[in-house]
Amino acid sequence: MKKYSAVIFDMDGTLLNTLEDLGDCMNRVLARAGYATHPIDDYRYFVGDGMANLVRRVLPEQWRDELMIRQTQTAMVEEYGRHWADKTDLYTGVSALLDELTKREIKKGILSNKPHDFTKVIAERYFKDWRFDPVFGARDGVPRKPDPAAALQICRHWGLEPSEVLYAGDTNTDMQTARQGGLFAVGVLWGFRSKEELIENGAQELIAVPQEMLPFFRDKRQPV
Repeated sequence: MKKYSAVIFDMDGTLLNTLEDLGDCMNRVLARAGYATHPIDDYRYFVGDGMANLVRRVLPEQWRDELMIRQTQTAMVEEYGRHWADKTDLYTGVSALLDELTKREIKKGILSNKPHDFTKVIAERYFKDWRFDPVFGARDGVPRKPDPAAALQICRHWGLEPSEVLYAGDTNTDMQTARQGGLFAVGVLWGFRSKEELIENGAQELIAVPQEMLPFFRDKRQPV
């Protein structure tokens, strides 16, 4: 088994279970505007491709014009800015995984399609005990995932070839990002999407719990 020296994590659905806060906030925005709300579980397929796409997916089809999308997105940003930490927490086993990766001196980064400012604030709140460098959300001038541009930027920041980096995520978008960029694509089964979706979009390995990721990383403490 090849051993990797760095990992890029997706955030929502991979490190953090953010689904309820995202769904609750979006539903409150919809309800205030007089639109139908959605079951929280449906948000598994609404989120993952940026805030504008989330809004486009939840609005009634006849109201998906650009003005309404912008207005609803602004309201969602405000609502989520107040309530992003109400129910969000690390998935079971993630803290132990991050502890062990830190001991092994594995480089760690985060790449999310969530707006960059939100991504940074959330990472500072939940990952203050571990070093993630860099932490990237959706930024102006940089294509969002599944375009691999930001993932490749992280590889260059580390001075590593993409083939030396593992990418962990829970959606089709994540697997496409990894494969298009030449990173090793690991799909996590505790996140928002299905095993079938991950396989269909190029997952090279699937893991059911965070600890199953450890065999893919080198450990300087062990003899070669």
